[in-house]
Amino acid sequence: MKTLEANHIILRRLTLDDAEKVEEYASDYDVAKTTLNIPHPYPKGAAKEFITSILEAEKNGKIAIFAITLKENNSLIGLINISGPNVNRRAEIGYWIGKPFWGKGYGTEAAKAVIKYGFEEMNHNRIYALAFTDNPGSWRIMEKAGMKHEGVFRQHAVRDGKPVDLTYYAILQEEYTG
Repeated sequence: MKTLEANHIILRRLTLDDAEKVEEYASDYDVAKTTLNIPHPYPKGAAKEFITSILEAEKNGKIAIFAITLKENNSLIGLINISGPNVNRRAEIGYWIGKPFWGKGYGTEAAKAVIKYGFEEMNHNRIYALAFTDNPGSWRIMEKAGMKHEGVFRQHAVRDGKPVDLTYYAILQEEYTG
């Protein structure tokens, strides 16, 4: 897998050595509550299991996942992924950033780099993302990355046992300017 570079971050292959930082940031309730898949409380040792399973999915071409690291010191600050090739040439991106790094533009840089990768390397035609409607930080990343709002899917998912609304954004290859 390719290493991707942006202004302040590097997106590199995720490894088992990242488990400690993944667990540290994913254990923060404020991070977990912004995702559908991070449990809270985060089980001790679960990051190693997660990384092992996601690397297996990556090996099978189902997903590409990157560790988001700071250029200045190579420290992990979050994760971003894009789904693999498929007959419809569309992919979903998903991401989270550790709370100490919120509001610094790193999520936008990562999203732009992965969108570029999705169009230029994976040959996707459409890349989309979703966020909880009460998570403006996430959908602002999507907007800054060039995605357009497509609508709200009412009670489209369940989080903590309750139906939640999701807002959808997407960008088409013909809209992508690189």
